[in-house]
Amino acid sequence: MTSTIDAVVFDMDGVLTDTETIWDDVRRGLAAEDGAPWPDGASEAMLGMSTPEWSEYMASTIGVRGDAADVARRTIDAQAARYREHLPTLPGAVAAVRRLAARWPLGLASSSPRRLIDATLDALGIADCFQATVSTEEVAAGKPAPDGYARVCELLGVAPERAVAIEDSSNGLRSAAAAGMRVIAVPHEAFPPAADALALASAQVHDLDDVTVELVVGLAAGP
Repeated sequence: MTSTIDAVVFDMDGVLTDTETIWDDVRRGLAAEDGAPWPDGASEAMLGMSTPEWSEYMASTIGVRGDAADVARRTIDAQAARYREHLPTLPGAVAAVRRLAARWPLGLASSSPRRLIDATLDALGIADCFQATVSTEEVAAGKPAPDGYARVCELLGVAPERAVAIEDSSNGLRSAAAAGMRVIAVPHEAFPPAADALALASAQVHDLDDVTVELVVGLAAGP
C-alpha cells in the first residue's frame, strides 16, 4: 500500500470532453461515404486505440478507402472541423482540472493525436494546468496497453503506484490499471465500460463534480 498520492492523470475524450460520440459519428460517416458497412462492436473496439491502430482497423477491418495514413488524415481533418464548430465539454471538467491542479501535478494520457490534444486544452483554457501530456501516437501501443499512462508518470517523475488516473472507457480503465495506477471511473453513458473493466476501478463517480480532493486523498489507503 502507499501512503500518499503524488499526481493525477486525466484521460481526455469522454472525461473532459464529450467527444467520443463525435469520433464515432465521424468514423461512421467516412465508412458510409465509402460504402463500407459498420460491423457490430467496431465503435467499442476502437475506444482507446492509438491513431495508427484505429486507422489500420478502419482500413483493413471496416474497409474505409485508402491506407491507414489516408484514413487517419481524413478522420482527423473531419474531427478538427467538428471541434471548430463546437467542442462539447463534460460537466465539471474545467473546475475539476483546476481543483486538482491546485493540489497535485497533473498529467494527461489521451488516444487523440497531438494536434487535437493541444487544440482541446487551449480551447478549454487549461493547458497550463498540465505538466505532462502524452498522445498514444507517441508510445508503442495504445490503450488497453499501459504505455501512455506509464509514460506520463515517467514525465511527471512519479511512480504509477502513487498516481491516480481518471478514465471513462473499458480500454482506458484497463490501461491505467495495467500501469499500476489507482483509477477513478467516470463512465460515459453512450459507451459504458464492461463490468470486468469497471471492477478495476478504485472508485466510481457520476461526473467530475464528484472528483474531489478528498476522494483522491482517500484512495491512498486503498488496495
